[in-house]
Amino acid sequence: MTLLQRLQSEGPKRILALDGGGIRGALTLGYLKKIEDSLASQFDNDPAFRLCDYFDLIGGTSTGSIIAACLSIGMKVDDIKSMYLDLGGKIFGDKFKWYEITKLIKAKYDAGPLEKELKAVFGDTTLGSDKIRTGLCIVTKRADTNSVWPLINHPSGKFYDSQFGLNKNVLLWKAVRASAAAPTYFLPQVIDVGGNAPTAAFVDGGVSMANNPALQLLMVATLKGFPFRWKMGAGNLLLVSVGTGMGKLTSLPENVTDNHLLNWAAEIPDMLMQDASWNNQIILQWLAKSPTAWQIDEEIGDMRDDLLVADSNGKGLFSYLRYNTWIAAEELKQLTGKSYSSEDVARLVEMSNADSRFELYDIGLAAAEKQVDPTHFDTSFMPSPEASQAGNSIRHFKQGVIPEFEFQLVTKKPIAVRCCRMAEAFEVETLEGLMKGRAGDYLMIGINGEMYPCAKEVFEQTYIAEA
Repeated sequence: MTLLQRLQSEGPKRILALDGGGIRGALTLGYLKKIEDSLASQFDNDPAFRLCDYFDLIGGTSTGSIIAACLSIGMKVDDIKSMYLDLGGKIFGDKFKWYEITKLIKAKYDAGPLEKELKAVFGDTTLGSDKIRTGLCIVTKRADTNSVWPLINHPSGKFYDSQFGLNKNVLLWKAVRASAAAPTYFLPQVIDVGGNAPTAAFVDGGVSMANNPALQLLMVATLKGFPFRWKMGAGNLLLVSVGTGMGKLTSLPENVTDNHLLNWAAEIPDMLMQDASWNNQIILQWLAKSPTAWQIDEEIGDMRDDLLVADSNGKGLFSYLRYNTWIAAEELKQLTGKSYSSEDVARLVEMSNADSRFELYDIGLAAAEKQVDPTHFDTSFMPSPEASQAGNSIRHFKQGVIPEFEFQLVTKKPIAVRCCRMAEAFEVETLEGLMKGRAGDYLMIGINGEMYPCAKEVFEQTYIAEA
């Protein structure tokens, strides 16, 4: 099954959405490790199982786009973790020097190490490459038009391969770099996207309403303007959203009123990203009944009884799971058993503090152990074997080389067929083409009336003539 056939096939579809959040993507990986292990059991714990075999569309914003792209090419979570934790120490380690003043006043960090590592992982893979084994959506922000751009690999997309755009030729590492070009952290990324005005300048997708890209991916999957056009319904569509952890604002009123311009400049981006994420969360919980519904606030609660539109089973327009955790002293102590000072919490919340990456992964894994229940992933959403083998996931076996599987001994059912031994050479027209038999071979008639030749040696090893 090709990727296009998978994306257009009938049956339930599964979406994975990964938040932005800088180095806190390490926390996301803790959740994904638990999700991968839980889903592997539905694939008989096949060591070759990957999350791209289960999810038909994987998308992310900023740091989430890095992880999403890695998953889409068939990387295991453990391998992504090793790469990511190594990468984190490099990309947030090299700041521009004081003598690089023209760059320093535009961004804190040199994107060179980030680009080098992305090239090492993705090489010359493009959005149109068959190395991408499932649907992929990289959420970024086109700064020169102030518009959110979901870069997708669906071959029928309007901007995939047409007069309007050539997204299929965009290098995957550049698409990811564009999504992770956080203003003040890294310089914007310029990409040739084809169309009438091919050169475009991109900044971090988190500088939009899509830092939590779950709602954006739902629209990509279902709106008629996009090529997926998947069917809504709690039994038709599963949306799994994974966060990067959330900090709690604890400022005193008097401290807020004493803020100066630089304080506000530093705090506003995170405030807006949290607002956008919570707004998306409200909308999604309004549309779907979720076993992981979050308490929005003390006034509207978790909205369990506030479905805007319900299907015949009262479950909403899709199935929805949201996994995330608070990065706050009380919640962290419950997860880890350790006490955290306000300084410790601030260190974990800071999106560019690479020293926290190992601890953030452990926090994500601990939170996932409490939140991710295997029953959340109903077996009715299990993909067909053909769908899970789209793209490069097709197994290849070579005669004479027996794979190390646990083969079961079985006996072929006795099925009576008719035969006639031929005294002269003959040939038979079959669906596979013209097949020839020698003198002494058998002309066979199968259970559906189909005729085919059977060599004398094969016949004697396989069949017993009835009296």
